[in-house]
Amino acid sequence: MSSIPSTKRVAVIGGGILGVSTAVHLLREGASVILLTERGLGSEASGRSLSWLNSAGQRSTPYHQLRVAGVDRYRTLFAADPGREWLQFGGGLTWNAAGKGAVTEARHAYETSIGYNSRLLTPEQISAATPGIDPDAVPENAIFNPGEGWVSLPDLIEFLMEEFHARGGELILNAGKVSVMVDAGRAAGVETAAGGTYEADAVLVACGAATPDVVAPLGVDIPNGSPVSMLVLTKAVDHELKAVLNTPRAAVRPNPGSTLALDHDWYEEHITEHTDGSFSIPEDIVQELADEASKLIAGNPELKPASWKIGYKPIPGDGEPVLGELDHVPGCFVAFTHSGATLGLIAGELLAGEILTGSKHPMLSTFRPGRFS
Repeated sequence: MSSIPSTKRVAVIGGGILGVSTAVHLLREGASVILLTERGLGSEASGRSLSWLNSAGQRSTPYHQLRVAGVDRYRTLFAADPGREWLQFGGGLTWNAAGKGAVTEARHAYETSIGYNSRLLTPEQISAATPGIDPDAVPENAIFNPGEGWVSLPDLIEFLMEEFHARGGELILNAGKVSVMVDAGRAAGVETAAGGTYEADAVLVACGAATPDVVAPLGVDIPNGSPVSMLVLTKAVDHELKAVLNTPRAAVRPNPGSTLALDHDWYEEHITEHTDGSFSIPEDIVQELADEASKLIAGNPELKPASWKIGYKPIPGDGEPVLGELDHVPGCFVAFTHSGATLGLIAGELLAGEILTGSKHPMLSTFRPGRFS
């Protein structure tokens, strides 16, 4: 990005990792930034993300390359202070259900073919590769990806917001629904539900699963495949787990304070969405997820849910990120992706560069919103 100070005024809608990261990158380059949130910071998807930093499995080459760059940016942040308990690199361990060992082997072969660090392990080999896992939970084999990590996004957002404020960013919390203002066919600022208006030279819409709804009035159609999901945080428990676990019945990662974060998708049918937009799930289902996670941990400690959050997990209709400027509304940019955690830092960096310079970054070329036109 250019080192020449920018005089641009940019409005960012959304207080999750993509909005906050882009805002901070803009401020670093001298832009004036106003950040507006519907409620609080990290109150939506960023506050209930498993936030596994990876590019495991099979996806398009541009998406894989962007995710690898995303993990690289986290490694740079980690190297500056490896003692941060909210950002760690302990690897990732994945296995399939009994009878599907061949599927695991095929994934390992693919990862190896593209140079992704992948080790195929028997249950007996796991304890030597990564601690804190019950080998009896692994039916046949597992893949260990030693280069992967995890981040607690609420902590990362808090960290970035310290720089946001130090650099003079303007924050408006609890703004309600925010819309994009257009003048002469170009983004001209934003307007809050209460009628407050804020002029800007450019606007970034980074509202998670709500992003397609925010740009729809502009005549832009972005297919939305966002499902309802849940993240559970357990009470503190003694464990030695370092890796992120992705298994047939539970996904688990370490979390600050000796707690664990739990996720999966089998419980989605038990979630109820209410007319006021809130969600609920029977507590016994939450406990069942915790019990499934306990089976994965060495010693099978009793896991008790401390809290859980439910909402829409941002996933574009075709599964690929949507990043960049709207063709029909110059000056309006979007950031909408399933991998908000992994891409959080790199997407903010590249989008800020595009917003300030007008030059399109080649790594985002296949992710433009115009592909749905």
